[in-house]
Amino acid sequence: MCWGYFIVGDVSYGRLGKFPLPEGGITWVQVVPPLFILALTRFGVPVSTTFLVLTVFHPGNLEDMLKKSLFGYALAFGCAYFIARFVVVALERRFLASQKDGQAQIQTYWVYLQWCATAWLWSQWLVQDLANIFAYLPRELSLLGFVMAIGVMYVLHAWIFYKRGGAIQKIVTSKTNMTDIRAATIIDLQYGFVLFFFKELNDVPMSTTWVFLGLLAGRELALTGALKHRKFKKAYATCGRDAIKALIGLGISIGLAFALPEIDRMIKGESSAKATIAKVEPAAQTTEIIIEQTKEPVEAPLNQ
Repeated sequence: MCWGYFIVGDVSYGRLGKFPLPEGGITWVQVVPPLFILALTRFGVPVSTTFLVLTVFHPGNLEDMLKKSLFGYALAFGCAYFIARFVVVALERRFLASQKDGQAQIQTYWVYLQWCATAWLWSQWLVQDLANIFAYLPRELSLLGFVMAIGVMYVLHAWIFYKRGGAIQKIVTSKTNMTDIRAATIIDLQYGFVLFFFKELNDVPMSTTWVFLGLLAGRELALTGALKHRKFKKAYATCGRDAIKALIGLGISIGLAFALPEIDRMIKGESSAKATIAKVEPAAQTTEIIIEQTKEPVEAPLNQ
């Protein structure tokens, strides 16, 4: 964040270039999507913050974000499958065996590698997702606003760590050997490099959630085929549920993106119509009074 703000000059790394603030400022239309995010993640739905938040700011950019995110899912799936099936399969087999035997002795250097891998992943993840947060702030952010944003983010992340990820964490723990920091280190490195590739590709925002789901799915199917530790049917079901939940989140995002502005226009239209009527009625009454006052009495003709 500090690198983006002080060195790059844009904490969103250019990803808000096509998402200007609404002319009237932030309204309830932009506030509703984060509430949906809280509700959906509470039920374990891996919803894309990028789709839910940014699409409301500018629905016309949805197509580009969707294409990039689908490409991200496919690329992450392919890379994870290849690496798990042909590169680190021996390591994964050893990790899994040691966990089952209860004799997992993790060398200290794995802890340091985990720190480095996590730092690398977080740096790339923030480059992609900071736009979802700073979309609500002025594009020319003051130093005070930047410091306050960091403070709020620290508090929110502390709460997430305290809750251990909540229901959404089950998507991760349901996969093979995900509690082993050695396996997690390899995953973090892969995830970070995939996000780095898309950072360099262009400035179009994308769903990091979809990239992560693709990575988990590719790895899970590869290990299931190589280690034979679980049935393929169960692995496919697990990955399929994740994909269906992601599509549900996408559907909600699209629905909100087009429904909320329309509802807002309807509300404003009714208010405008009522205000116009309120202005017209007194004017009409005044006109009637003037007409009555200016009428001259008409005398009946005399009988001759």
